[in-house]
Amino acid sequence: MYENTPSLQTERLMLRSFTDGDMDAFYRIFSDVEANRFLPWFPLQNPADARRFFEARYAAKYAQPRAYAYAVCLKSDDVPIGYVNVDMDDAHDLGYGLRMEFWHRGIITEAAAAVVAQARKDGLPYITATHNRNNPRSGAVMKKLGMRYQYSYEERWQPKDILVTFRLYQLNLDGNDARVYKKHWDASAVHFVERDV
Repeated sequence: MYENTPSLQTERLMLRSFTDGDMDAFYRIFSDVEANRFLPWFPLQNPADARRFFEARYAAKYAQPRAYAYAVCLKSDDVPIGYVNVDMDDAHDLGYGLRMEFWHRGIITEAAAAVVAQARKDGLPYITATHNRNNPRSGAVMKKLGMRYQYSYEERWQPKDILVTFRLYQLNLDGNDARVYKKHWDASAVHFVERDV
């Protein structure tokens, strides 16, 4: 386990860092076509892809002084079935994914709530999260976590090279409720506030 990602527990789940022994489970998560449908990367095609993806996206996180890069495991077997991450750049972007056969059980909401609580305890001032407008279920998770919709914007997502309208949600953890993370708004030529989100 990586020391900069201390394990967390919830009623049903163990949240911990991914390890070298998790590569088969890691591959199952990131090769799941439906689970990766609204994400920028293509589903992984083979175990070698999984190793490269892990090195590119997780090894760097685990090299940082603090990382929120969690494997989501059921306590019953401690095998990763999903992930919850909070990036340590200025967006503090919350991301999550779960193998399709575990959907509709509240697992990601439970896991993400624990990670958000840890981020608050550690003094992160805020977190943001975005979802494809065509994936409102992801937005429902954000709302359950107490995040508030701020604005929508268009971005051409790579490597899929598709134009996506994103909705940005934010949760200020330090009491500064007036703060709005505007980087995506400022960077996108097409940005707007939707009603009834």
